[in-house]
Amino acid sequence: MRLDVIGFGALNLDKIYTVGEIAGAGQETFVESLTVSPGGSAANTIAGLARLGSKTGYIGKLANDQEGRYLLDNLKRDGTDTSGIIISRNGRSGVCVGFVDHSGERALYIDPGVNDDLISREVGVAYADSSQILHLTSFVGDAPFDAQRHLVKMSKKAWISLDPGELYAKRGLLALYPILKRTSVFLPNEKELRSMTKKGYRRGSKDLLARGVETVAVKLAERGCYVSDGTEGYLIPAYKRKAKDTTGAGDAFCAGFLYGLLNEKDLYVCGKLGNFVASRCISEYGARNGLPSKLDVPNL
Repeated sequence: MRLDVIGFGALNLDKIYTVGEIAGAGQETFVESLTVSPGGSAANTIAGLARLGSKTGYIGKLANDQEGRYLLDNLKRDGTDTSGIIISRNGRSGVCVGFVDHSGERALYIDPGVNDDLISREVGVAYADSSQILHLTSFVGDAPFDAQRHLVKMSKKAWISLDPGELYAKRGLLALYPILKRTSVFLPNEKELRSMTKKGYRRGSKDLLARGVETVAVKLAERGCYVSDGTEGYLIPAYKRKAKDTTGAGDAFCAGFLYGLLNEKDLYVCGKLGNFVASRCISEYGARNGLPSKLDVPNL
């Protein structure tokens, strides 16, 4: 079966606590509510694409525990092919504990579990090449990062999409270069791009395009996004919507942007679609509860 997009990244159970304020060192605050939901950056993007009607698959690792079964069932419920997911007989599945204040700002703590046990020989190149796009996001540890670099080197058919997250941005351009030189779509946020290039989003995007990346889409939070392919460049304003929780907003943007590419939309419309899906995501608590269906997408 030919898939549209396969995600390759960490799989985490998100435990999101709503708090009056996010406490700093030496401070104390209280929890108002708890939302438990499936997470993991690539998995959130894949869920968004699946709900938009794309054919999706996943590469990752889970433990045979309650959290792992819950995460696997959620992917299956959205119609995602899970044959690329390895189930470990030992260890624990990944967990992300988050704190979100009333303005939608957040602080996240990741316990990677068996995500960091994923190694190259567990990842099938033929499976990755059964998709049009292979979408990569970050892991905490070195072993799965090396597995991603190996897969990108061996893959011959899939386009590569990369959302680096803060973890991979901190690794720097040199460590990421084996992936970047084959990347069709690079999807950082503004902070991550500045961390990697020491430049603003326009000049930083130009740097990445000069390194072989075909398209850069920079997430600018409430300002929208900046997209460029070296020939065209657009600053696209965000859809105005009150944020309940910004968890997963960047992942939702990736879903909308890639959905546009799959449907052969131009660069500007892809950016608008990314902004739209992100705006729906932040309207609900949790990374996936607000994700729209294909019927919700405006005619752009």
